[in-house]
Amino acid sequence: MTAKRRQYLWSAAVVLYVLFIFSNSMKTADLSSADSGAVLKLVQQVLTAGGVDSTIITEHVIRKTAHFTEYAVLGILLCLCFRTFALSLDRRVLSQVLVSFLVPFTDETIQLFVAGRSGQISDVWLDCAGAAFGTVVFMAAARILSRTGVKKRDKKL
Repeated sequence: MTAKRRQYLWSAAVVLYVLFIFSNSMKTADLSSADSGAVLKLVQQVLTAGGVDSTIITEHVIRKTAHFTEYAVLGILLCLCFRTFALSLDRRVLSQVLVSFLVPFTDETIQLFVAGRSGQISDVWLDCAGAAFGTVVFMAAARILSRTGVKKRDKKL
């Protein structure tokens, strides 16, 4: 695969994923709560089946975990995307940090205009932490793979 194709592929993946994040924020409070409630029910069933007290898991915990996880995936996708561009390390890091802040900031701003929703600065911080976590996980995995001699199928992936 050519370098340009990799850039288009990972850029498209990031854009589509950001649109997915924004689409979740455009859901009304009732729809968002129904989604969280369905996940809560599933998680509680799995925990109960495993013999674990599932009452400690609440819709609030599900929502905050979803925020963090959603943005951890974004952090990983951004790493994969920015690696395909011929940028200095400084510019790559700056781009990663900038996008990792602007997306959650915009995401929470969108919620200010959706019925029953509110933008929370605490969620911006949580989202940024998720993106940072995803970035660190990606970088650690890349370092481990390079140190263990695992050959990359494609250097730019």
